[in-house]
This record gives sequence, C-alpha cells and structure tokens, in this order.
Amino acid sequence: MVVMSRAIYSGASLAQVRSDLKGLVEFEYEGMDSTDLSSQLKTTLVPHLLNYGSPEFQSMFNAFPEEGALIGAELALHVNQGVTNWQVSPGGAVLEELCCEKLCELFELSEKSEATFMYSGTYGNQQALYLALHRHAEKMGFDYSKEGMSGFVNPQNLKIVVAEDVHFSVLHATRFLGLGENALLKIGLDENLRINPAEVMKVLEGHASEHEIVCVVVTLGSTITGSVDGLPGISKMCSEKGVWLHADGAYGLAYSLLPEKEHLFRGLEMVDSIVWDPHKQLGIPIPSSLLFLNDGTNFERVNVYSNYFNRKEEEMPNPGLKSPPSTRPFSALPLVTSIKTQGLHGLRQRLRSSINAVNDLAEFLIDDAEIEIMNEPDTGVICFRVQPVEIDKQDLCSLQEYVYKRTNLEGKRAISIATIKGKKVLRLVSVSPEVTVRALKSTILSIKEMAKKFVKN
Repeated sequence: MVVMSRAIYSGASLAQVRSDLKGLVEFEYEGMDSTDLSSQLKTTLVPHLLNYGSPEFQSMFNAFPEEGALIGAELALHVNQGVTNWQVSPGGAVLEELCCEKLCELFELSEKSEATFMYSGTYGNQQALYLALHRHAEKMGFDYSKEGMSGFVNPQNLKIVVAEDVHFSVLHATRFLGLGENALLKIGLDENLRINPAEVMKVLEGHASEHEIVCVVVTLGSTITGSVDGLPGISKMCSEKGVWLHADGAYGLAYSLLPEKEHLFRGLEMVDSIVWDPHKQLGIPIPSSLLFLNDGTNFERVNVYSNYFNRKEEEMPNPGLKSPPSTRPFSALPLVTSIKTQGLHGLRQRLRSSINAVNDLAEFLIDDAEIEIMNEPDTGVICFRVQPVEIDKQDLCSLQEYVYKRTNLEGKRAISIATIKGKKVLRLVSVSPEVTVRALKSTILSIKEMAKKFVKN
C-alpha cells in the first residue's frame, strides 16, 4: 500500500514535476530491477500525486478506493478479464448482468429497465444522446444507424434542451455526434440553481413550430452546484411530447438511496436514460460508470455484430452489445465487493457523512456576513463567495480567483472555483468520509485570512 504525505501534494512547480518524472520514461535496453523501480516511483511520482484521502481535499469528486472495493479491484487486476461476453469471460459477463439487474432494483427503476457499465459518465451521456437521435429518426421513418444525420430533412433544427450549466461532456457529445454545440438550447436556472421547469415546459410546448426537440437533459446532482433538477413535471411533459429525457446522475444519483433525499429523485422510473459514476461518491476504482435505460430494449439501438465476436447467433450473456467498446474492464466486481462488505446500511452511512458535513457547514455560515451562500445544498457540494465587509463589490470576482489560486498553490488543501450566473464562486466538495465539517470550517477560516490579505494589498 502506498503511504502518502498528509499534504495535498508536493506543491512543486510544473518544471520541477517534469524534471522529477523524466527518468521514468527514459526506456533503456536493459530492464530495471523491480525493487529499484518501486523505490523510484515512491520518491519521484508519489509526492506529486493528489492525496484524495486528506480531509483537506475538498475540490473534486475523487476518493481513495473503499476497503471492500479494493478486494474486487485487486482480483480484477490479477485476472485481467475483458468483460465483453461469455466468450471471453463467462463469470465476468454474468456477474455484470446480475449487478446491473440488482442496481435497477435498488434505484427503483421500471420493470423493463436494464443497465450497462461504461468507461465514463462522458461516454454514457454521449450514448444517451445517440439513443435519443436514433429514436427520433425512427419516428421520422429512417434508420439513424444507417443514414446518420443525413437522414434528417433539416438537421440544423435538431435541439437538445439543457441547463445553462450543463456538464461539458454534453458539449463533447454534440460534437462527436455531428450535432454541433449550436444544437444546445440552454435554459436558465431557478433560485436554487436547478433547471427552470417552467422554461423547459414553454420550450416543449412550442417546439413543433420552432425546433425539433430530440432530448431534454436534466442533472441529478450538478457537478458545479450539487443541485438536483426536479423530474416529475418535466418527465410528464417529455412523455406526452415523445421527447427523450436523459438524466445525468453521474455525481448525485447515489444520494437517492438515502430516505431523507428520496423526494429530490421522484420520477426516476419515468426517465429514458440515466448515467451514474459510482467512483464519485462510493470510492470505487476508476473506471466505474453505468448507463441505465428504463426500457432496456432501447439498448438494441447500439447492437453491432461481427462474424467472429459478438456473433448474432450466440445465445449466452453479452453485455458488450450494449455499448461500443469491444474490450471492457471488470468494473462490476469492485462495486459488488464494496457493497457486499459495507452492506446497504454502511453504504448509506458513507453517503450520509458527506451530506451532513456540507449541511452542517451551510448552517454554520448562514449568519456569516463575510460569506454569501449561493444555494441551499441538495447534496455534498456548497458554493459561496467570500466577501469582506470592506471590499469594493467590483473586486469580488478577483478576490475569489486570488483565494482559489493561493490556496491550491500552497499544497495544504484543495478547493475549486466556478462561475454561476456571471459570478465567480468558490466550491467545497465532500465525497470522502474524511472530509468532515471540522475540516470544511478550517478551510473557511483559511479563506477568510487570505481575503484579508487581498484587501490589504
């Protein structure tokens, strides 16, 4: 096991990191002794890796592997199974199918629901948009898998409805699918930084004359704000209009397993597709992402067969037919062993720890005149602005940038920054159970001290 410093990382400059690591890629004729190589890695690489296990790592959705997940991850690494179908891994293919079936039950999806493991949430979002396009083309009378975008009479009219802070992976998806970013019809956020349902309804009501709405994308736990978009009204309207509804739950979906958060996720069974990244909340080794479909038959829209692999004649389990990669990692195993060792009670306790830490911090800051909280936290993210009483309002954005850069350069803690409705804001994230309210409060005190220095200068 690698032992890391309590610091977030070495704090070294880019030039120093490159200098330290250069020797690792100087490949020589004779091989290197494994003991010497391990020693070199510990002294040159490890100090420059981020310490996700530190209570001061409060910037992103990363965590060291959960103890139970390591059991599965080590076995998966040792046997190196390509989990595409029965042909290359009978046990791997069956375990993935069983895991997906059980997850559909846990999240209370429809009886027809199915799922598949993906390399990332980004690819899950891209495949969901492909499925939406394929179904839309079917309604237009052609096979999208054969004709592609050329089958649409006016492809420039195709639109994807998204929130103004939609995850950038959706932009990637529009590019790779040939839609282009202009296909995104952006909707404003409400007072709690969720997609504005009234605006979505308005667009859907008038889409027949103005645009061809192919898909609406909602977010179940924004990676910027942690906010969970409301599903019931939007899902009902999408169903009535025959518009595909995709939910990006990469970060937030797991919180639907908490009884106290169930109300935020009502309507999951009405969504066409959902993406989830267990590595974001549960400490499952990367890659660990899934794509859920409430109607599993829609996975047939991506089926591709060959004459030696993924043969149409094969009748045994073939999870590889549900997504493009023909080589797939054994991602289900670490998730299975993690849940088995923790139990559902332990799993919920882990999720609850991050929610409680952020909620306690929000309550602590609510009457703090030097902190402006941007929204009531739905999950384990809090966005705010530090605003000393004596600062000129026009300098607030510069102050947030200053605090962000100074904090991360020190290497003692990690925070992040974002822009919300034109304002620069600071973000703190609690994913690992190590990130407690005490650690978050300590960061706030540090931020305030930096803000004082900024004002003085």
